[in-house]
Amino acid sequence: MNKIFSFLLVSVLFASCSQYQKALKSDDVAVKSEAANKMYEAGKYTKAIRLYEQIAPAYKGKPSAERMFFLYSNSLYKSEQYYLAGYQFENFVATYPKSEKREEAAFLAAECFYRLSPVYSLDQVDTQKALDKLQRFIDVYPSSEYLEKANVYVKELREKQEKKAFEIAKQYNTISDFKGALKALENFISDYPGTPFKEQALYYRLDSAYKLAINSIESKKQERLAYAKTTHSSLMKFNSASEYKEEADKMLAEIEKELQQFSK
Repeated sequence: MNKIFSFLLVSVLFASCSQYQKALKSDDVAVKSEAANKMYEAGKYTKAIRLYEQIAPAYKGKPSAERMFFLYSNSLYKSEQYYLAGYQFENFVATYPKSEKREEAAFLAAECFYRLSPVYSLDQVDTQKALDKLQRFIDVYPSSEYLEKANVYVKELREKQEKKAFEIAKQYNTISDFKGALKALENFISDYPGTPFKEQALYYRLDSAYKLAINSIESKKQERLAYAKTTHSSLMKFNSASEYKEEADKMLAEIEKELQQFSK
């Protein structure tokens, strides 16, 4: 039984490949189109793409072009060719404004840019581009069935941008540039008030303020210690049970000890 099944499977695959090869060599657009659609339905997107690319010029301006260009765009998407897929989906939306596939194409175009967004440590130009595309989709289709997914993508991309900004600010603390760290962390906290990295930012601001104050010349020490004390208060106000509480309280004890000499 298994041998019969294997034989039938091989026969089907061979016939499919044979049909594909014949379609590639054929001058008949209808033959190519039929083969392309069969390749698409079988999940053989790379082969479908090759055929769709061959027939695309002949389809432009024809009533049947709408379906063909959507399947072509989706084949690119399914094969993870996101730059090309995004371009083709956007072109589809512009070319077929009354298409019932327009909303789906608009979302998939935006999703392509989401897929192209790199890890937070790399340049985030594509992340901003993805955010712009997704926000436009949300604005144009506020009741879309894809709205929930679009909002999830937006949240994820914004957090990626925030992670990048936080790591840059934190780096100043890591290299012991405490003045630079304070400025960068204060800007980060101001620019991203609802960020999930706020507690970490508040802690590293305290750490930077503390280390800058402790190592200051006497003429600047009291003022910097007082500021460091306020950064401790800000962290505790944000989360009194912070994971950094023990370390933060040690810094506070040292700050208060140092401040005592100025009250004498």
